[in-house]
Amino acid sequence: MEDIVQMGTANDLLAKPGVIAVGEYAYRGDRFSYRGALTEEYARMASIMCRATTMGANMEGAMFEALRSGSGLHPPRGWLVHGPAHTVCVIANVFCLLDNTRASINDIVKFMYQGLANVPADII
Repeated sequence: MEDIVQMGTANDLLAKPGVIAVGEYAYRGDRFSYRGALTEEYARMASIMCRATTMGANMEGAMFEALRSGSGLHPPRGWLVHGPAHTVCVIANVFCLLDNTRASINDIVKFMYQGLANVPADII
C-alpha cells in the first residue's frame, strides 16, 4: 500500500484547520497508516471502522445499481459521518477525522476528492 505520507495528502490535510488526524487503510484489512493526534490503538480501530463502513457502502451502491442501472452510486467514491462534535470523511481508502467547530467539511471533502481522484474505485 502506498503510504499517504509519501503522497503528500496527509501533510496537506493536517495543515488544514480542524483536521485532527488522517489515515489510510488496506481494503483487505491487514494494515493501516496514520498521522495526527490519535493513539495507535484508536487509529487501528478507526481504520477497521472505516474499512467496514466502506464495504457496506460498496454493497449498498451495488444494490442500488442492480435495482436501477445507471444510478451513479456504484462504485462509491467515499462517505462521511457527521456527529455533533466530529466528522469522519472517507474518500477511496483514506480517512480524515475533523473537529466540527474548526473545519470546513466542504473544503476537506473537495480537497480529498481532487487529491485522491486517481485512486481506482474498483479495488474493493
